Parts: sequence; structure tokens; C-alpha cells
Amino acid sequence: MTSLIPYDRYQRALRTWPFDDLFDVPFQAITGAADVFKMDVEDTNDGYVVTAELPGVTRDQIDVELNEGRLSISIDKKESDEHKGKNYLLKETGEWSATRGVFLKDAATEGLTAKLEGGVLTVSVPKQAEKANVTKVSID
Repeated sequence: MTSLIPYDRYQRALRTWPFDDLFDVPFQAITGAADVFKMDVEDTNDGYVVTAELPGVTRDQIDVELNEGRLSISIDKKESDEHKGKNYLLKETGEWSATRGVFLKDAATEGLTAKLEGGVLTVSVPKQAEKANVTKVSID
């Protein structure tokens, strides 16, 4: 009995596997995974409000799409030509792209609005009446 480990501690031990950090940190620098933006989803009574923190991103670099209930926000930030000719000693800004998405099962395709203000993108998604996904079949 003394060798038994409670289930929650077992799961916690698996999450902190010693090699996770070893392999993740170098790949973050290559793939740009550290550049993923923060996103909040709020459920109001009549819709959803999705906010994303996008400092330094312009409207032209953002793509917002709702496809079958999945709201996707994609960023493709490119470096301008005026910055390419400079001789930087350290440059922590540059080209990167990221996509975040969330599934909103009862999102309506009409009435969507998006606003970029102060580096924060706000997308308002109205809800539609929930459709019944269950169909009753009579047996002969």
C-alpha cells in the first residue's frame, strides 16, 4: 500500500516529465511558438465576445474567419522593406505568424463585427437559436 501514488499526483508527475523542457525550449526559438498571442472568450447571454492582444499588428496583417462554428484569428506579420537594410546588433521583432481558434457551437454567421483598437482585437459573435441535433427514428 505504501507504493501507491494518488491519481492526481501521478498526472502531475507526467506533466513535469524532465525532458519536456529540454525539447520544447529550442523549438520555441525556431518555430516562433513564444509569439502566440493571448486570447479571451466571453460568453454573454446573446453572443460571444472574443478579445485578442495583438500589439504592433495592423489591420492588414489580421485574418478573422468563422467556418462552421470555428472562429479563427490568424496573424501574418511581415517585416517592412525599410527595416531590412539596417545593421541590427540585436533584433527581437521580426516576421512571425500565428493562428488561434475557438469552437463556438451556436455562433451565427450574420452580424459579426470586429474592431482593432489600441492593439486589442475585439470580435463580437452573435448566437443563433440552437438547432436540434437529434433526430428520432421510428422502428418498423
